[in-house]
Amino acid sequence: MAKNHSFDVSTGVDLQEVDNAVNQATKEIRQRYDFKDTDCTLELDREAGAVKLDADDDYRLKALYEVLVSKLAKRRVPLKNLEAGSVEQGTLGRARQVVTLKQGIPQDTAKEIVKRIKGLKLKKVQVQIQGDELRVSSPDRDALQEVIAFLKKQDFGVELQFGNYR
Repeated sequence: MAKNHSFDVSTGVDLQEVDNAVNQATKEIRQRYDFKDTDCTLELDREAGAVKLDADDDYRLKALYEVLVSKLAKRRVPLKNLEAGSVEQGTLGRARQVVTLKQGIPQDTAKEIVKRIKGLKLKKVQVQIQGDELRVSSPDRDALQEVIAFLKKQDFGVELQFGNYR
């Protein structure tokens, strides 16, 4: 009897790396000339999986966001997993924004991935949605390699990670 091989497809960000990037960005905005004498803050909310940006105006909010994104990129946090919310105008011209960190593959994206894998028409490749990740299994390792190569070429709006290859 042939043994099934499998791998998992998931997505997410390392919250410790995000925390480090937020701390670095906070240090940079304290030292930058264009943020001198301003009240601009970055705050990581681990439970909600979001970074809250608060600035004096839209211009500084955009600059704050750019600093955050550059620090996240340097720490190799997948930028596809960031979802910038709408800018909220507060009193006295203040601007706020929440950047959500995507953890796990959304259900509609998972269904789209399953549909595209089945569209390859590879023999005996099975895909199962397990919560917020996918498990792809097949008795043929070469078919699994084809699926991985195919998924790396696709854009699903999140950074896909492949693990538990057995």
